[in-house]
Amino acid sequence: MPRVKLQRFTDNATRPDIIEPGKPEYEQLGGRWRTDFFREPHPLTLEVGCGKGEYTVGLAQRYPGRNFLGLDIKGERIWRGSTRAAEMGLTNVGFVRMRAEALAAQFGPGELDEIWITFPDPRPRDRDIKRRLTSPRFLALYEQLLTSGGLLHLKTDNEGLFEYTLETLAARPGTTVERFTRDLYAETAAEFTEAQAIQTNFEGKYRAIGVPIKYVQFRLT
Repeated sequence: MPRVKLQRFTDNATRPDIIEPGKPEYEQLGGRWRTDFFREPHPLTLEVGCGKGEYTVGLAQRYPGRNFLGLDIKGERIWRGSTRAAEMGLTNVGFVRMRAEALAAQFGPGELDEIWITFPDPRPRDRDIKRRLTSPRFLALYEQLLTSGGLLHLKTDNEGLFEYTLETLAARPGTTVERFTRDLYAETAAEFTEAQAIQTNFEGKYRAIGVPIKYVQFRLT
């Protein structure tokens, strides 16, 4: 393992804003994130598959009256997000290293107020449908962890995943799609919020080559 990566893993083990396997808090904070992890018991937003944490940190910067968690399985990515948050002096943001499939082990029922899914792996093969982060399997998990009427967002560059998500939501009883667009940035600035306008480096690269960014906002109950 490269020395730099090893050092970052070592850093993660000592950073209080990162929860990962091996730390005593891991799988112990369910139902108590607001009171035992964050300084203030604000509403809690989770980004599933946060990558380098650009979106999670961007949200935390824009909304100091809310708490934000970024979830990803890659320790080096989380290190980058944690480092960026520290450089900005943010105290309303943290990171969890784990797979999305195990969300129920980390969060209590109704503990989350909002979920963002930003540029996930589209899993284009049919055999991987159940692994898509907007599949019925994951939607049922999100519903369990969200407060009643909790809000969800998907941003993606992938047309196939976007259309699959819309079809899945349309077939799911009790689901309300509040807004969707196949080209977010073709709209005027007045038509989308600061949160929707946050751009990751990955997103910027796709926009630079003319790939439209798709977005859908919905509630499961």
